[in-house]
Parts: sequence; structure tokens; C-alpha cells
Amino acid sequence: MLLSSAQAPVSLHLLRLRPEGDPAQPSCTAVWVRRALQEGLLDLPLPGAGDTAARWATLGAIGAVDLDVARLAEAHADATAILADLAGDVGDPLAPTDRPRLWGVWAANPSDAPLTARPDGTRWRLDGTKPWCSGAGSCDAALVTARTEEGYRMFAVDLHHPGARPVEGSWSARSMTGSDSRSVAFTATPATALGGPDAYLDRPGFWHGAVGVAAVWLGGATGVAVPLGRSHRHRPLHPHALAHAGALDATLAAARALLAQSAAQFDADPHDRSGSAMRTARRVRAVVEQAVTEVVERVGRALGPGPLAGDAEHAKRVGDLQLYVRQSHAERDLEDHGRHVLEQGWPR
Repeated sequence: MLLSSAQAPVSLHLLRLRPEGDPAQPSCTAVWVRRALQEGLLDLPLPGAGDTAARWATLGAIGAVDLDVARLAEAHADATAILADLAGDVGDPLAPTDRPRLWGVWAANPSDAPLTARPDGTRWRLDGTKPWCSGAGSCDAALVTARTEEGYRMFAVDLHHPGARPVEGSWSARSMTGSDSRSVAFTATPATALGGPDAYLDRPGFWHGAVGVAAVWLGGATGVAVPLGRSHRHRPLHPHALAHAGALDATLAAARALLAQSAAQFDADPHDRSGSAMRTARRVRAVVEQAVTEVVERVGRALGPGPLAGDAEHAKRVGDLQLYVRQSHAERDLEDHGRHVLEQGWPR
């Protein structure tokens, strides 16, 4: 069984909420994720609050079904956790609405033309263009990083304000199209500051969120592996394909075990008194990224071009997963991880 007992009900519920239409279209994905939001599927336990494993399981289950939906769902769940960490006495920084609000988290910070924020009375104003904004035309609000004179800060923004506009033509990829990831241009857009400079990065929750992304990657890899079982039921796999299946079972089980271990560690030390959250998160992301690479490679080698050519959902899932996992910084992250673990004592 590829999905755990905790994941299967979530996947079935999500599939029942699927709208008619092409899930690669942003409008279809937006309807799907809003249905999930309204049904309470995105009301997840906060990381480090005692049930982090359930949070990871739900994100993984959504990723196994559709990675465009999972991209928006993970960002919304991360935004909820960030607000819990940083909002403080501000509470919900935006006015209440008569329906659940879908949040995005837009934290890419290009060095050449960063989004800037300047104070304006009790509020702030954002100016510039933010790239890599998933849910650019679908979300109601977003948590956005912007450069100030004191450093980068996190801001809450109402995306229904006319000063926030998605930039047409800013996503050229054929993968992850349903996530509506585009650049967003801000012009004197009102915003509410959350925490001080670098507060978003300095909290333990930053590393909790990094593992949440990996949980989605692992769910996506689980979905990519599904055709192996389907093919074997139709016609027994040849010996080499069976070897790939055995290797993938071990790979996925190891990644799930490390993910579960990270959940237990975060729950036991939610404020990162031990200083181990960064190491844990980077370790999990490295292992899951390798698992994703292995799943895509081995499934392709075991089954040949058939599923990629004849199964539109599988082909979409593979393409989406290969793009999504590049949210990892690959060797740059491994370099930072290696330096950290050697400086902190090796082996450990």
C-alpha cells in the first residue's frame, strides 16, 4: 500500500471534491483547492504543536493526488503557521470575510530587483515585482517578503487591492500550470508588517515549513510510483521491473520514516531549544529529494514510455514533480548542510 492509513481518507475526500475540467488550468485548480478549504481539509495541526505527523500526512496525501492543488494547499497551511508565529497581538492582520480566506506565501527575494516596502503611517506600502507567486490570481491574501531599510520583513497583503496585479506571460513552463505561479506587480499596495527584520527566517517555524514542502514532494513521488502496481495487476512485471519496485518500496519507506522522525522531533522541541531544527529539515529535504529523483528514474526504466505517453495524469504528475522539487537549491543546500554538520560535530 503506497498511501498510509492516515493519508488514504484525505486522498479519497480530495478526489470527491475534484471539479469538472482540466486540473492543469488555474481556474480548475482554484475551484478544487477552495472546495478543500471550505471542507476543512486544509485546517491542519500547527507544526510542533503535538500532531505534526498528521500535518505531514495530509500534505503528502494531497501531493499524491495533484501537485498543483498541493502547492496552494501547502502555502495556505504554511501561511497559517507563519501567522501563528508572527502575528502576535495583531491577530488576523486583514479584515474578516464571510468565507475562508485562501493564503499564499511569496518569499523569493531576487537580488537584482527586490520588492521594497516603506512605512506609511501605521501601515506600509509595497512597490516592485515579486516573482514565483503561486496562486497569483487565485489567492485572497498573501504573506510577502520585502526589503526595508532595516532588512527583509514579512508583510500581509490583501490581494483584492488594485495595487496588486499578476503579470501576464511570466510563467513559461508547461508544468505546474494549475498552480497559477506568476510574478505579481505591487504599486503602493497597503501591507501590514509581521515581526521585525528577518523574523520570518529566524523562527523555528521556518524549518518546520521547509519539511512541509518535502512532505508534498514525497506525496508526489508516491503518486508517480502508482503505475507500477497498476501495471503488475494487468500483467506481471518482468524481473528488472520487479527489482525497481523493490528498490522503490525501500526508498519510499526510508523517506517516510525520516519524515515521521522529524515530526516527533519538532513536537518534542517546538521552540528549537536544541538548535537541531535546521539540521533536521535539511536532512529530510535531501533524503526526500533523492527519493523523488529515484522514483521518477526507476518508474520510467521499469515501465518504459507507455505511462508517460498514454496516461495524461501520470505525465502531468511527473512533469509537475520534477519542477516542484527544484524548489530545493540542490548542491547549494547540501554544501550548507555539510558545513553545518561538520562544524557541529561529525558524525552525529
